[in-house]
Amino acid sequence: MAGSPGLPEAAAAKEKTDTQEDALRRSLLIFASAFMTFAVMMWLAIYWMMGLNFSSNVPLAYQAISVISLVYYLKSRNFAAFRFIQLGLFLFAPFIMQWSIGNSVASSGVMLWALLAPVLAVVVSGWRESIPWFVAYVVLTAVSGFFDYYLDAGVQSGVPLRTVGVFFALNFVAMSSIIYFLIRYFVLETEKIKNQLDQKHSLLLEEQGKSEQLLTNVLPAHIAQRLKDKPGLIADGYADATVMFADIVNFTQLTEQMSPEQMVGLLNTIFSWFDSFSEKYGLEKIKTIGDAYMVAGGLTRGNQDYVASVADMALEMREMVARHPDLIKHRMSIHIGIATGPVVAGVIGTKRIIYDLWGDTVNIASRLTDEAAGGDIQVDATTYKRLRQQYRFEPSSITHLKGKGDMATYRLIGK
Repeated sequence: MAGSPGLPEAAAAKEKTDTQEDALRRSLLIFASAFMTFAVMMWLAIYWMMGLNFSSNVPLAYQAISVISLVYYLKSRNFAAFRFIQLGLFLFAPFIMQWSIGNSVASSGVMLWALLAPVLAVVVSGWRESIPWFVAYVVLTAVSGFFDYYLDAGVQSGVPLRTVGVFFALNFVAMSSIIYFLIRYFVLETEKIKNQLDQKHSLLLEEQGKSEQLLTNVLPAHIAQRLKDKPGLIADGYADATVMFADIVNFTQLTEQMSPEQMVGLLNTIFSWFDSFSEKYGLEKIKTIGDAYMVAGGLTRGNQDYVASVADMALEMREMVARHPDLIKHRMSIHIGIATGPVVAGVIGTKRIIYDLWGDTVNIASRLTDEAAGGDIQVDATTYKRLRQQYRFEPSSITHLKGKGDMATYRLIGK
């Protein structure tokens, strides 16, 4: 089909998406095949140096097939075919070599090299895929034992007993070394991969922490936890809560005399102080609206004396604004309204979500703020009744609140 990628390109593209473990398996098999080819050459050279003559067709054929399969893999990137050929060579070549020499004694136990096939299959394929290779190894070993017992061809090999003993030792040492270093290399590389995964996991946890911190900066902590545990609509009714609005007097007119950077910087300074106060008194910051700041108490079980906490925060806010050098320079003041009663709370929106409050209590607190003079903290009758034993108030006055009519209000002086 015109324009479609060929098999080598498709296999190469797949390799790019393979995991580090897949890359480790490929490198292990390539290393093992190259080492085995070199070992066969050394094995032949040692035999020839010792003047032992026998057919070299098997080891030479092994080398040729191994090299051809490696070249084929490097061009086609077909790892499955390369793996099957190499494991087959590891398994069958030692047995064929042993049969061509004689029995297991005459060949110095060369069939031991075949054990590399099931061992390497575990590493490069997985334990399930290695089972057939191990079964084949056991079957071939049994067949060799049958040949040794009934045919006894080793007497015709002409290999001296001392040479047999030397090559027994060489075969065991070489094979044991290969298996050890392959497993050691696999374990070391696996540990590297694990360390890299641990680092990535740590970075992921760090980013998750940042995301959760951002969520708790936008929403109250208990609401953020509820959203994480069970996403969906969040709507709660509170029979009693205290709501406070704080508004900066004449800030709009002041912004006309300031650059955007100065205006935002000044407002950020003020609201950052307010945020620290809300944390100090265990209250929930709800939102900012322009130069107005909204906070509430009674939305969690952690603070039972939330009415007093709102009053304390209001007093500290007023004192901070009255004493802060930057705010004194601009002759800024603050007026505050506090109301206590039932509210409805919930999360609205799917983008830039916000936690908000609704109800008559919210409206009263907002109207009290509008009617309060600069530097005043004005509260409704319910809040006054809760605090009158601990705080000082001016005598009540009748204030007309938009949408509510005439109401008795009280100005908080201090503790």
